[in-house]
Amino acid sequence: MSHLSTPEHYDLLLARCRTLFLAKTHDYGTAWRILRLPSVTDQLFIKANRIRTIQETGVQLVADDVNEEFVAIVNYCLIALMQLHLPADTPLDMTPEAVAAAYDAEAAENRRLLLAKNHDYGEAWRQMRVSSITDLILMKLHRVKQLENIGGDAWVSESVEGSYRDMLNYAVFALILRGER
Repeated sequence: MSHLSTPEHYDLLLARCRTLFLAKTHDYGTAWRILRLPSVTDQLFIKANRIRTIQETGVQLVADDVNEEFVAIVNYCLIALMQLHLPADTPLDMTPEAVAAAYDAEAAENRRLLLAKNHDYGEAWRQMRVSSITDLILMKLHRVKQLENIGGDAWVSESVEGSYRDMLNYAVFALILRGER
């Protein structure tokens, strides 16, 4: 199979994540709308910490694949971004079309950010270890938790939105490096 460009790979992986997310929306509705941002952050921490534990120990006792955990990180980051940007009066139960539109809007903004940063950083992530990417996700999570704990009153730090966007892109990079298509 030929080498995919980063934008092509991003589109392919996000289509996979989107398909799973919309299938879960069919099954569960928009139960995720109940989650407050700190709960989404904690769910992301659980996923990233599991990946790190498996990376460190080399032992996996639960069948869920590590790649699926990175997919979950992508989707939970998109949940966080949707929760940040949906109007306050958005109903708990959203139509599948409204969910797809919100998901697509956040994924498109993330794609734009990924391409801009990828240009400026020269695809340096391709030389990174997946374990380092996991550490970066965990570091971003600790930053977000700190920002949440101080009520988002950051003096010089990036917003929680920027952190969610970076974590989403890190998870995409990890999937690419792990050979996912």
